Amino acid sequence: MRPDSQPEVWLRGPLPAMSPLLQPIAHALLQAREELQAALAKFPDELLAARPAGVASVGFHLRHLAGVLDRMQTYARHQPLSPAQFAFLAAEKDGPATPDTVAGLLEQFSAAVEDMLHTLQTTQERVLPEFRPVGRQGLPSTVMGLLVHAAEHTTRHVGQLLVTARVVLRDRTEEA
Repeated sequence: MRPDSQPEVWLRGPLPAMSPLLQPIAHALLQAREELQAALAKFPDELLAARPAGVASVGFHLRHLAGVLDRMQTYARHQPLSPAQFAFLAAEKDGPATPDTVAGLLEQFSAAVEDMLHTLQTTQERVLPEFRPVGRQGLPSTVMGLLVHAAEHTTRHVGQLLVTARVVLRDRTEEA
């Protein structure tokens, strides 16, 4: 059991108004959000840009997580990315960190998770196998492929972020 005595999200039962086929996606996103909130509760804002050994920063991962969820939903709706989405994508890595605090970035990610949960709740099972082009090249995917990718991509980056945060905090402690 976890310290707060609750099992992982996927073991807490089905989410209301959600297709059984999409439950694992929702569970993965909710688990990611919980883990980030717990792990970064005391992470200092001034370390968001730290890149130990040249790896991506905690700030990058948080911005990227929100951006990917937004983009995958757009593609799942069979829409092109907007100029605002392209600007956000360009700013994820090297652009200005907006928001520029851990709390703000966690809130941004949490809102992206909520948006994705709404998308999952309103996606009809019959559209899951439908073709969806991805990116400027129109690479082939499906609605289900995009939604699953959103969850697996999120969990991958959460793992990377958690390791980076631990290294950054360890390095800070060793310097002190």
